[in-house]
Parts: sequence; structure tokens; C-alpha cells
Amino acid sequence: MQLKDFSLITPTLEAESIFKAIETVISPSVIRQTLLETSSCEERSRKLPSALVVCLVIAMNLWSSDAMGDVLKNLVSGLSREWTRLGKYWKVPTSSSISEARQRLGCRAMSQLFHKIVRPLATTKTPGAFLGGLRVMAVDGTVLDVPDSKANARVFGYPGSRKGTRAAFPKVRLVLLIEAGTHLIVDALMCPYRIGERVRALKLLRACSQGMLLMWDRGLHSYRMVHATLNRGCHYLGRVPKNVKFPVDKVLEDGSYLSWIAPDRKSKHKGGSRIPVRVVEYTIDSENGQQTYRLITSLMDIALFPALLLATEYHQRWEIENTIDELKTHLNGRKTPIRSLKPREVVQEIYGWLLSHYAIRTLMFQAATTASISPLRLGFTGTLRVIRRAIADFQDANSEQLPFFSPN
Repeated sequence: MQLKDFSLITPTLEAESIFKAIETVISPSVIRQTLLETSSCEERSRKLPSALVVCLVIAMNLWSSDAMGDVLKNLVSGLSREWTRLGKYWKVPTSSSISEARQRLGCRAMSQLFHKIVRPLATTKTPGAFLGGLRVMAVDGTVLDVPDSKANARVFGYPGSRKGTRAAFPKVRLVLLIEAGTHLIVDALMCPYRIGERVRALKLLRACSQGMLLMWDRGLHSYRMVHATLNRGCHYLGRVPKNVKFPVDKVLEDGSYLSWIAPDRKSKHKGGSRIPVRVVEYTIDSENGQQTYRLITSLMDIALFPALLLATEYHQRWEIENTIDELKTHLNGRKTPIRSLKPREVVQEIYGWLLSHYAIRTLMFQAATTASISPLRLGFTGTLRVIRRAIADFQDANSEQLPFFSPN
């Protein structure tokens, strides 16, 4: 039996042919527009054009356990089957070629693409997404290990350790703003480890607006956080540390009470004044005994927002912990989640990681909306497996065969 002769080809690989399965989330036209706006398009024909590299940076988190060359094979496997039927063969670029292509792309295009695409999606019909007409949001941070290279260590830094020792890896601090009812990451900021969460969380308020209720944990409590949130027209519900005291001005019928928060020294010098707050205190029985929680909020209407409702709702803040778990454990289970040895590629990779999570969660939201159920009832890992298979399957199909998946 004689094997069929194969001819070597250099195909033109565009985002339209690669990302058909998720084009309702990450549109090829948006990728092209972003590349043009950031001057990231290649000046001559290349085996790894910029649009393909963008898709690869996103896909490297869908197949996080695979080497980059294998990720690229997975990404075009449906097209490869078609080439095989035509007697053609595409030689996968080497790992060094892939690294050079990522360096040419840089991080600005991925950052801008992320901010162009992400947004809250929940509607008033989405279970658990709104409270009293307010979209429930949550903010929190985490840290990521990055490869122990000199460049990464210089830019991101190590966490503290005992004298004479050093941490195993440099770390990136990542602060996230999520939509609690959908687990969608709608904004994110990364910074060196030495910069605290409070500083970056304040900047994340740029994505907050009227009609939102922002929740945070006690580590983010500050006068400036309260003041900045109100300036955005956004309501808040935040936990406060044990050592922070609030004088009781008036006890309300539901057991909560009115008080105020005083400006810190820096805010006072800038003209800051007392801000009225409502304090909700409650106790939870657990295996370790009773635990007291204290929350402050700008929601003063006890008829619309009684203390029991706010206490119950606050624990939805933990949805951000579940989102971080999806990101770090289920989507990317690598021991060292970041592959890149240089800071610019680290930033590029993290934005690709966030985009892949957003794409998965958006498709889950769309499916849940069709079935009239909560997006949080769907399995994240199962959806990830479906999308991995769908990327190749959609490449095999003609657009005429996909009438229900049109980007329009």
C-alpha cells in the first residue's frame, strides 16, 4: 500500500477560521481592530501572523498542561484534518519561533483586547445577580507565581521570608472585579507583589457605576475606598476589621444602626469629611464557635434592604473566591501557572488567561439564559472540555452549517 503524497503548505491562518467556536465572545473583527490600533500587525507575511498569536495566547490557557507547540496543534486541529484530506501538511513552528512571535506581539494588544471585550452581562432575570435593583459586584485579589528568572524577579519581586532565605518564586499581584451572579471578570489589574491590594482596588473602581452594589472583604476596608465608591455613584457593602470602632448615632428597627466613618490623615488634608454609614452586626455559629461579622453600607432604606437581607447577601461575596478557584485550579492547574520568563510576556499571558476565562463564562451565561437557570449551576470544568472539542469541530464545519452561532 502506497501512502498518499503530501505537499508542504504555508496557510494564511486568520482568527475567523480558528475561533469560530467562541466568536460570539471574542470576535475576529475586534481582534483585527485591536491589532491595528496598537500597531501590532506584521509588516510582512509570516507563518505566525499576529491574529494567530493572539488566539494562541488565549488558547494556551485552555490547554494549560500542554507545551506551546502542542497547544498550537490543538488550536488548528480541525483545519489540519481538512489539509490532510487535501493532501497538504503544515509544519508546526518551533518553540523559539513561537517565543519570537509572542515578543513581536507584546502585551499592549492583549490588554486592550481584554478591556474592549469584557463587561457585565447579567440581566434582571439572572438569578442572584441583582439585589433591590442593584447589580451585585465583588472585588478581591490574589497572587500568582511566575518563573524564577532575573527579569521577573526584578519587576515583580519576591514575598517576604525568613532572614537568610528567599521565596521560591517571584509573584504577581492580581486584583479582580467580578459580577457575582455570573462569575464574569469585568476588570482586572496586575502589579508587583510589593504593591498592596488596597491601592489597586481603588483603581478598579473605574469599572463601577450607578446601579451597582460593590462588596469587599475587611482587608480592603478604608475611608478612601468608601469615599471613592460613592464618588462613582455606586453603593457598597463591606466588612470591617475588629479593631475599627463605630459610634452608635441611632439604632434602627431591624437592629442595624447609623454611624459615620472619619477620614484618614491624608484624606483629611485633602478636605475629606465624615461619611454617614449604616452598620450591620450579626453572629454566625460554626464548628469553631461563634463568629461576629460587622458590615458597613450606604444602603439606608431598612424597608428595601433590611439587615437580615444584607447579612445574607454579603456571603455572596465568596463567589469571587470561587471565580479565583476556577481561574487558578480548573482553567490553569499548572504548578507554576505562568510560563513566561520575561515580564512583558507575563502580562501578555495573564491577559490571555483572563480572556479565556471570560469566554468560557460568557458561553455558560448564554447557555444558562437559554435554559432559564442560573449560570452558577453549570459546571466550569465540563464546559472547558466542551469548548476544547468545539474549537476543532467548528473549524471542520462550514458557516452555512452553523445558523445558530452567528456573531450577529
